[in-house]
Amino acid sequence: MNVGTAHSEVNPNTRVMNSRGMWLSYILGIGLLHIILLSIPFASVPVVWTLTNLIHNLCMYLLLHTVKGTPFETPDQGKARLLTHWEQMDYGVQFTASRKFLTITPIVLKDLGTLCSQQYSPIRTIELKSSSHFHNHRLCIKLSTGHGDCFYRHECVSLWSSV
Repeated sequence: MNVGTAHSEVNPNTRVMNSRGMWLSYILGIGLLHIILLSIPFASVPVVWTLTNLIHNLCMYLLLHTVKGTPFETPDQGKARLLTHWEQMDYGVQFTASRKFLTITPIVLKDLGTLCSQQYSPIRTIELKSSSHFHNHRLCIKLSTGHGDCFYRHECVSLWSSV
């Protein structure tokens, strides 16, 4: 018997972003990534901000919008294995605090990167274009009315990739 390991959630993925200290851990993880990138001797501050934005946006896109299923055995008869983590979060309810937090974070990162690399450079252009592309794609998926509908998601992908 595993004492103390039981939880009341059918799918623990639904509440993971609302657990105690998760938002702080997320912000500290981004800060740690930025500090590690700053320790690269030949990288300038604009390059480091660009890499921080790119790595963050790519990881969050892959983890939230690409990977389907759950690492837990759930008694929902396979419903969770067809949904991405974003679709499972907060039981699919839109505009919750954790979803707003995850939507605002890349915007704040992009603004910080733009502020810290004040002069115009090709690196800043790459940062703005890549961040905007990832964020627009993520917003299209997040705000779609076709929640859980793959066909609508592919329409959004083709819509944003043509811009």
